[in-house]
Amino acid sequence: PTPSLNRSNSPYTAGVDRARLVRVAVDPAADRGALLRQLGEAVRETPLDGVISLLGTDERHHAGHPALSVGTALTLALVQALGDAGIDAPLWALTRSAMSTGRADAVPSAAQNAVWGLGRVAALEHVPRWGGLIDLPDTVDDRIVGRLAAVLAQSAEDQVAIRDRGVFGRRLSHTAARRNTRAAQGWSPRGTVLITGGTGALGGHVARWLAGAGAEHLVLTSRRGLDAPGAAGLVAELEATGVRVTVAACDVADREALAALLAEHPVNAVVHTAGVDHMEPLEAMTPGAFADMLSAKADGALHLHALLAGQELDAFVLFSSIAGVWGSGHQAAYAAANALLDGVAERRRAQGLPATAVAWGPWAGGGMAEADGADERLRRRGLIPMPAALAVAGLRRALDSGEATATVADVDWERFLPPFTVGRPSALLGDLPEAERILTADSTAGGPGTAAASPLADRLARMHETEQHALLVDLVRTHAAAVLGHNNAGEVEADRAFKDLGFDSLTAVELRNKLKAETGLALPPTLVFDHPNAQALARQLRTELTGLTIAAAPEAPAAPAEDDDPIAIVGMACRYPGGVRSPEDLWHLVAAGGDA
Repeated sequence: PTPSLNRSNSPYTAGVDRARLVRVAVDPAADRGALLRQLGEAVRETPLDGVISLLGTDERHHAGHPALSVGTALTLALVQALGDAGIDAPLWALTRSAMSTGRADAVPSAAQNAVWGLGRVAALEHVPRWGGLIDLPDTVDDRIVGRLAAVLAQSAEDQVAIRDRGVFGRRLSHTAARRNTRAAQGWSPRGTVLITGGTGALGGHVARWLAGAGAEHLVLTSRRGLDAPGAAGLVAELEATGVRVTVAACDVADREALAALLAEHPVNAVVHTAGVDHMEPLEAMTPGAFADMLSAKADGALHLHALLAGQELDAFVLFSSIAGVWGSGHQAAYAAANALLDGVAERRRAQGLPATAVAWGPWAGGGMAEADGADERLRRRGLIPMPAALAVAGLRRALDSGEATATVADVDWERFLPPFTVGRPSALLGDLPEAERILTADSTAGGPGTAAASPLADRLARMHETEQHALLVDLVRTHAAAVLGHNNAGEVEADRAFKDLGFDSLTAVELRNKLKAETGLALPPTLVFDHPNAQALARQLRTELTGLTIAAAPEAPAAPAEDDDPIAIVGMACRYPGGVRSPEDLWHLVAAGGDA
């Protein structure tokens, strides 16, 4: 599929209620703690309905972490600080001329794309706290502002570009429906081709294809050069086909080293596969770790773009990832880096330069998907690692399509979509025919009277109500234990919240599926989130299976408070958490229910 920004059918108008605005000016050097203090001071007495951030428009290099733009660093800090302050009002991150909606647009920014990659992960990890992403044009007038206000007032679209000619929502569509009929003949490699990360698994597969497709000289880079595992064997294999091979120890994130390599080996084409993965919750990410991850993936692409901008190339290929296209939990920095690569491709195309960014799903055959059991975890989520031959065929098709960006992935949509959309709907994926069928079926699931005939319903009909409830509690605990990988139901406490037991969107849908098969009920994907523990879920199942309700166990009455018992605070001596600077700040934090 190819991600694109299409004109939205939603009726945007400027007729929205006037809002009270609270402005917060942010220093470019501000960090998470500084933003927390500013937020606390700005909204101490003001409940918020939303947050609009213009921070992402700042493309200057961050003083402490030059691999990050100021806008990316501050957006990361803002998402975290809102959580620290206990503010779940939806955050809308604005950019300016970052997205491309067509030839009428200005040359798009690459750096601001990192904010979009970060936002797509925030949307998955922090659903209540995230509103969406909005790209504004260079010139913002009253009409644009009116459209912005209308976008903020709706809830269907969360990735939007506003232009003079309308409002555009981002969509993924199959390439067969978007084939560029003007696309030139397919690329046939010639001369010298540079492959960054060329001694790695993906780089090796690409090198084998290029060696057989006409390349005369392959330059393979990696940080360790010939000392990289398997490098010598790969060189021998390639040279046996008649191609000349040079292996260079070069970190492409080092601009001077890369410039020296390109001066020594002028190239006809580039395939940039280098990069590393990193898994960490967005809440825990430090700016330093975020910058290291971004640098490892994006700096090489930016350096190649700058160093080769004046040279005629046959192809400029960037290996991106689906994490940058639709987000991936615990991969905010990785998603930001890959979204930036997509932005580089769009920018080069707008400048009349060759570029194709391919956002990959997992590869089999030595790719990242095979590390530490990730292969099986991805399959459970509906992402099938592709054999190298299939992936290379997809690469050829992406290059022949004429598109600046394309996504190549083997997705089991039945497995992937319900967990992915359990927290929030996805307009991005909504136009895919598979998504429409699956999500429509899920949206009609649930509600009394939807049970098919089942042995369980017959069994319940012959039992007392307390026995019914006990049976259903055991049923929920048994299946929950199986989904979580426990040996028996005893490890699932009936009154403990599913979230605290370790349920996420994937395991929630898996439990729903097991209970659906057991009960014959058409249950919604949000079942586990709608009913917080096994007791509550068992009561709901009984209602739907029998049409009868059972009351929750009454709570013990609280002892009446003595109204004449004085409370005296004699003194306080402590180091305050979460940016708190005084006892008054601490009481405010407690009263607001903040998380320090």
